[in-house]
This record gives sequence, structure tokens and C-alpha cells, in this order.
Amino acid sequence: MILRILGSAAGGGFPQWNCACTNCSGLRQGLIVASPRTQESSCLSVDGRAWFLINASPDIRVQIESFGPLHPAIGRATPIEAIFLTNGDLDHCLGLLSLRESQPVVIYATDTVRRGFTEGNVLYRTLERFPGQVTWRRLVLGEEDAVRHANGVPSGLAVTAFAVPGKPPVHLDGMVDREQPELNVGLRFRNVENGRVLAYVSSVGRITEAVLEGLAGAEGILFDGTFWSSDELSGPGFLRKSAEELAHCPIGGMDGSLARLTGLPARHRIFIHMNNTNPILREDARERTMVEASGWQVGRDGMEIHV
Repeated sequence: MILRILGSAAGGGFPQWNCACTNCSGLRQGLIVASPRTQESSCLSVDGRAWFLINASPDIRVQIESFGPLHPAIGRATPIEAIFLTNGDLDHCLGLLSLRESQPVVIYATDTVRRGFTEGNVLYRTLERFPGQVTWRRLVLGEEDAVRHANGVPSGLAVTAFAVPGKPPVHLDGMVDREQPELNVGLRFRNVENGRVLAYVSSVGRITEAVLEGLAGAEGILFDGTFWSSDELSGPGFLRKSAEELAHCPIGGMDGSLARLTGLPARHRIFIHMNNTNPILREDARERTMVEASGWQVGRDGMEIHV
């Protein structure tokens, strides 16, 4: 499997348009050693020709243009066979509306995520220009399913979605049950031919046994790196909520993901979905050194791994 990170930042990207934190100001002024990042999205392929997007960020157009294998080869055909959604957050699904140019689109999602995006959403009509423009394929928790090309032919991949603690998207908060297990999922991709596994879990409220089971045996892991500390936003007064209240397990601390997951034997262990305030975005930061010393990498736009 080939996985290419198209965007590695959390919602808002890095730098964030309305933020003058140390990271954002430092990047704009060239005062820190760091690279700009678009909002989180990746693509996956078995053969390097047919590709599957994982999440469709608001930056999806520029992300597709940044990677040649995603470009159409002739006419208006696309090598993008389908799109997987891990939840209904805008930074994961708003890009779908940018793929409206009379192009058939296949989307894998849980029923809960599908309903949250389609029901009562007048903008969804832009993806209904002709009958069957969008085909939804259901992700059923805990059930492995063959990943198929847009025409229904098996791709050589299989996928299992597993429940991950999260929260409803901001636009649905208070309108849906916060405890629905289908609101936020991790994806476990398996290469049917050689059995190798890649786990993609970009939003994790807390590390549960189900999360650990989803990561077990994976050769490649992409994991929620949104915040370094619990008070990353509340400390400076940006937002009166902790990382955990925002459904993101911090990286640092005794109970953080770095401490909890360091023993995993995966060859590739990568943090993605970093918030603009996260110190690991700075290449010379103490926190970045701690991450790398533990055998993890900080995801970046354009990073590619082979599993």
C-alpha cells in the first residue's frame, strides 16, 4: 500500500487565518523552523494508479493538484475511485462540495455520518445534478468489507471501521446523540494480497481498548496529533475547553498518546491533524525531539509511506 499525506493540519490549517499565536506569527515572519500545512486529508493506493481519498478537506482542490497521480489522464476521468470519511467534521467533509463538477463520486461512511452531511443540507444538492451522481457505501462497525473501485471491481484492499471516542460536528452539536458510536471512526485497511495493515485514526477523544485493538498488528499507524497538552487552547485564553473536551487525546503527559502508544511495534508511526498551536510543528522544539526520540514522526504535507 502507498499512503500519501495530502494535508496534515487540523481545521484551519497552519498558519490559521485568524491566529497570531507564537507558531502562526513565527511562521509568517520566518522566526521559527516550521512548514505550512493544509487541512488533514490523505490518499491510499495499492498499485499507484487507482487512489482512495481519506477525508475531503476544504483544501482538497489544491491538495489534488499537489500530487500528480491524482490528476486526470484524459478528458474528465479521475483516478480517485472513492472517498472515505472518518467523521462529519467540516475539515473532513467540506471538500466534497468542491467535487461537484458533474463527476460521479463514491463515498464510504457510516450511516450516522452520511445522514449528518445530507439531511437538511441544501448545499448537498450541488452533488445531485444527475441521478446517481453520489454513491454512498456503508461502513459497518467491526465488519471487514472489500474496498471496491467506482465500477464495483475489488481494489485489492479491505477496510474495517471501528468506533473511536469523539463528538458530533459543531453544526450538529445538540441535535444528535453524542454517544453514537458511528459519529467518529478509525479505519483499518488491509492489503488482501500480503495481509499488511494500515490504521488511520485522525481524531481520538481517548484511548480505549477498541482503539488499541484497531491499531494492533498494523505496520503503519496515522494517529491524532491535534494537541500536545490538555490546556493548549484554554491556557492562552483561546478557548475555554480542554483538549479532551474537544475530543482529542493530548500527545504529552503521563496519560498522553505518546506514553500510551510508544510500545507499538508498527514500522511507521505518524502523528497527523496537528492544531496550529501544537509545539511539535516546530522542528527545533523540545516536544518535537521527544516525539522523534520515541520513534514517532510528525506528519507533513507530501509525506509518503509504503506498507
